[in-house]
Amino acid sequence: MQGSCLCGDVGWEYVGALQFMAACHCSMCRKSHGTAFATAVGGAADGFAWLRGEERTRQYRSSAELERRFCPRCGSPVPTPPQPGGLCVLNSGTLDDDPGIRLSAHIFAASKAPWHEIDNDAARFDAYPPGMPAPSIDPVPLSAPEPGVVRGSCLCGGVAFEIRGELEPILNCHCSRCRKAHAAAHASILRVAPEQFCWVRGEALRERFDLPDAHSYQHCFCRTCGSSLPQHHPGLVGVHAGALDDDPGVRAGLHIWAGSKAPWFEIGDALPSFDEYPPAEVTDP
Repeated sequence: MQGSCLCGDVGWEYVGALQFMAACHCSMCRKSHGTAFATAVGGAADGFAWLRGEERTRQYRSSAELERRFCPRCGSPVPTPPQPGGLCVLNSGTLDDDPGIRLSAHIFAASKAPWHEIDNDAARFDAYPPGMPAPSIDPVPLSAPEPGVVRGSCLCGGVAFEIRGELEPILNCHCSRCRKAHAAAHASILRVAPEQFCWVRGEALRERFDLPDAHSYQHCFCRTCGSSLPQHHPGLVGVHAGALDDDPGVRAGLHIWAGSKAPWFEIGDALPSFDEYPPAEVTDP
C-alpha cells in the first residue's frame, strides 16, 4: 500500500496487515487538517518505509509529545516516522490504495465540531479508548466569541481570520485532490463573499500551491504548522470549516464529487449528493 502528498514530492509505502482505522475529532486534528475529523490507519512500525521526499518534510510540534509533519510545497499532512517497535499511523486521505479495512472507532468524540454530526455506528470514545497508551492532547485555547463574528485560525495561532454576515451551508467535497490536500475523508468548505472575510493576522505566513495539471485547484496552508487556510477565488473565499474557532451556525448542506469518494469512507447522512458538481456549479471549490 502506498501514499503520497498532493504534489507528489513525498511518498511512502506500508507492507503488512493494518490493525485499525479510526476517526479523530480532537480540536488539534481539526485545525491541522482543516476538516471535521481526521481518519487514520495504524499498524506495526516495521511495515513503514519512505519512497521519496522524507528530507523535504517540515515538522510542527503541536504538543509535548506529538509532532506533525507536512509537505512544505503543497501543505499535505504526511506521516510522522514511527519509533522502532511502536505503532505506525498513516492519514487515510493520502493513501493511493484501498487499505482493505474500514472505520472501527471515533476518538475524542466529546470534542467534535459543533457543526458536524457523527453519522455511523462505529464505537465512540470521549478521548482515547480505554487502556490505549497514547500521548496527551492539548486543547486549542479559545477566547470568548464576538456576536455576529465567526473566527478561525491555524493550529500554531500565527494566522487568524474573521467572517461576518449570513453564511450558506457547508459543502463536503470528496474529490481525490481534496482528500490528498487535507489527508482526510473529504474537505468541508464554507463559501463566503470577499466582503464578509478579513485577515486578522498572519496573512504573510500563508503559502499557496497551485496544482499544475488542474484548471484552478489550489491549496493554501500555514508555512509554520501546515494547517489548511482560506483560499481566494474570483467572487468568493473558500474557508475550511475545521479552521473555525466558533460555531458558524450552519451545518453541512450537500456532498459533491461523491462519485470519487474514498473506498474506505461511507456517506451516512441523507444530504443531497452529486457524483461531480451540482448542475449549477461550474468552478472548482
